[in-house]
Amino acid sequence: MSQIRQERSRALMLSKRACVFYLEKVKVILKDDRIVYLTDNLQPIEYFYNIPEKNTAFLLLGKGSSLTDAAARRLAESNVMVGFCGSGGSPLFSSLDLTFLAPQSEYRPTEYMQIWMKAWLEDDARLLMAKILLLERVALVAHTWKKNIDLIQHGIYVNENALNTFKQDIDQADNQQELLAAEGRWAKSLYKELAKGFSLEFTREEGKNSHDNVTDIANNYLDHGNYIAYGYAAVALNGMGISFALPILHGKTRRGGLVFDVADLVKDAFVMPLAFSCASKGQNQKEFRMQLIETCQDNDLLDYMFGFISDLCNKIK
Repeated sequence: MSQIRQERSRALMLSKRACVFYLEKVKVILKDDRIVYLTDNLQPIEYFYNIPEKNTAFLLLGKGSSLTDAAARRLAESNVMVGFCGSGGSPLFSSLDLTFLAPQSEYRPTEYMQIWMKAWLEDDARLLMAKILLLERVALVAHTWKKNIDLIQHGIYVNENALNTFKQDIDQADNQQELLAAEGRWAKSLYKELAKGFSLEFTREEGKNSHDNVTDIANNYLDHGNYIAYGYAAVALNGMGISFALPILHGKTRRGGLVFDVADLVKDAFVMPLAFSCASKGQNQKEFRMQLIETCQDNDLLDYMFGFISDLCNKIK
């Protein structure tokens, strides 16, 4: 029966998958040929909740969670990326590298990895890739912020001077360090506009994990949202067979550097505005997470990442 069920049930393409899960204090197991999880509710009757792994892009497991080998095997067969994180969807120690269990139960395409590796070994080509990524990131922010009703209602727009300056800095940069410095100035300009519009005294503090005031909550939501973006990026890169250890801008000493690069495409455009909005409205973390995942689905972000990586590889052949 199990074999027949597997033959009839086909996984969706990675770029079209809709489900993303964050779970904590659960046990993920394989039961009756299904991936399910149960919570520790100290009740005499155990309730199992289904995870539709064939339509799941990635699964984040927070504090107090466990995963059986049988469940891990089935998730790998269904091409589900599994990530371990701290409480609330961000790591307990944000300086630590992401830990993803990448599915290895089937062959990966090799053409994208070969193109990427060839370009990555050349300084000029790697710099060009970084510039293309940053320009795409700027274009996406400019496009999405203009359509964001919540930002418009608060009088928040992309600062045109900062945008043009960033574009010029990208064009004139001779190395990755200059690009990173320009990126830092760009991020500060976005934080400034959001803080002004939502009437917050804001300073970015990664991994603070505090809820003392609205600023702390916004920082917390930024951390949480970033790890959802990392999950999408990891799914796209793994699906195309490109190693996380070949970054073009960030983390040359960290094996997950390329995940951060690709995730940055969408963090400014979607994670950042929603983190400020939900924090200012007093919405809880679950509400923020649900809105962010819904936004990612509505904008087909996973499909977008696959398309961007494919187009970038075509440009650097």
